[in-house]
Amino acid sequence: MFSTKSFFAAFVAFVGAQVVSGAALAPATITACSGTINPPNGCVDIPVVSDDCTDFTGGLSFLNKEISNVEVPAGFVCSFYEEFGCLGSQNAHNVVVLTGGTWNMESVPGIASTQDFNDMASSFTCSPV
Repeated sequence: MFSTKSFFAAFVAFVGAQVVSGAALAPATITACSGTINPPNGCVDIPVVSDDCTDFTGGLSFLNKEISNVEVPAGFVCSFYEEFGCLGSQNAHNVVVLTGGTWNMESVPGIASTQDFNDMASSFTCSPV
């Protein structure tokens, strides 16, 4: 026969397992720095909200047109835009697309070769690969 005590114990064990497994799945963050990334200088970790545009306004306004280094989390691709609202075109020089890793914005992949996107970003968006 099923008792209330055994049900409660099973429920607590299940919820505890969910909390532990949820803690292991911390939200991905992008690190954006107005200075160096190693050692960190003017860096902030920004949670990645897939496919949402993040403008460098409000509490992030100190990064507007000031980003020199970024770290994109593994498994994500992030686009950085010269304009607010993630406005730009993949065929223009006003956006760069970066995959997981650490990037110096002075030399990032561009359309035909590397380009200097230092102190140009005003917004970004990320998506899982």
